[in-house]
Amino acid sequence: MCGEEAERFHSRRSLLRGAATAAVAVGAAVAVPGLANAATQGHGHGHGRGRVPVDKISIQLYSLRTALQADLPGTLSALADIGYRKVELAGTYGRTAQEFRGLLDKNHIKATSTHVGIDGDLDKTIADAKVLGNTRANVPFAAFDTIDGWKQFAGRLDTAARKFRQAGIPLGYHNHAHEFAAIDGVRPYDVLTRGTNPRYVHLEIDLFWAVEGGVDPISLYRQHFPRVVQYHVKDRTADGQMVDPGKGVIDFPRIFGCTRPHLHEYIVEHDNPTDPLSTAQTGFTYLRNVRF
Repeated sequence: MCGEEAERFHSRRSLLRGAATAAVAVGAAVAVPGLANAATQGHGHGHGRGRVPVDKISIQLYSLRTALQADLPGTLSALADIGYRKVELAGTYGRTAQEFRGLLDKNHIKATSTHVGIDGDLDKTIADAKVLGNTRANVPFAAFDTIDGWKQFAGRLDTAARKFRQAGIPLGYHNHAHEFAAIDGVRPYDVLTRGTNPRYVHLEIDLFWAVEGGVDPISLYRQHFPRVVQYHVKDRTADGQMVDPGKGVIDFPRIFGCTRPHLHEYIVEHDNPTDPLSTAQTGFTYLRNVRF
């Protein structure tokens, strides 16, 4: 359905890279929203032969913050028991970077990615990221009322990304929905991506928030290929409620099938889960079993 189409796209995109018409041609290639097929055909696991490699499955620890605050060692152990070997950090819960790294190592978990701010002590942030073993970092949130504010932020992000890159840790940006809402006719996401160098700033697409913002994740991926290297995999009901992966109507099989060649991590997330470890189990099981 989309595997051959995706291969043709990537072959064509490599030939057109740098051409002014590439973004237009690619952006127009997919018109359906990210939940159209699932809403009309049901949210199945797909029928293709593609699958998410287990070494690309991760989870954003923000989803488990209440459990981690209550029992950090036990929660990390439970994640390891589920099968997670990678996590994305959002703080270290009162532990030093070295102490947190020790807990990760004990459970054979690697914190390959992390969410960080760029307005504090970058040298300390980068030093901690190295201790923790992070191979990527992402700014999790930014919001400004004006396009000028977004332009200034893009400049700061680009500068910080060059410093992170010198340390061997690429820096990216994680979206919510508001970046796709135009301000004076201009989308902040476009300002952000145009105002940063694709060699230094990658993109982590949160699939729930992209769909919530009225954007087709496949078109977004193709418009910014090959900058998109990570997905946050969280699901959405037809009326916009956040649910565990596989429990809503976002068409993950189609998204994954059309965009898989360059994805490094599929990161399970739910912003406010009722039962964090249940969400972790559901997300891991879904990503292990989904076919596309």
